[in-house]
Amino acid sequence: QVQLVESGGGLVQAGGSLRLSCVASGSVFRIWSMGWHRQAPGQQRELVARITRDDIITYNDSVKGRFTISRDNAKNTVTVYLQMNSLKPEDTADYYCAVVQYGAYYVWGKGTLVTVSS
Repeated sequence: QVQLVESGGGLVQAGGSLRLSCVASGSVFRIWSMGWHRQAPGQQRELVARITRDDIITYNDSVKGRFTISRDNAKNTVTVYLQMNSLKPEDTADYYCAVVQYGAYYVWGKGTLVTVSS
């Protein structure tokens, strides 16, 4: 199985920046993609950004040009970063790291709260 540890959420003013990190360990060979989803109160969870094993990157249209996803492969771990710049109040949400394993099996992190004040 894959285990996920997230870090990097917090409170920031509009226009500021934050960087989220997610470290995957365990059966990392099963990973097809890693990325971040978010869920604001009363809203559905949505994809923010994802990077596949083949380095194909997908962004939600609302974050294009502001957020950057990147990945660091180590021997037994994979770390994904989400650099978030020019943050807006509407970016406020719980952010969840997500791994998609081969076979379309999702593994979710516990979530980290990002709050952007106006």
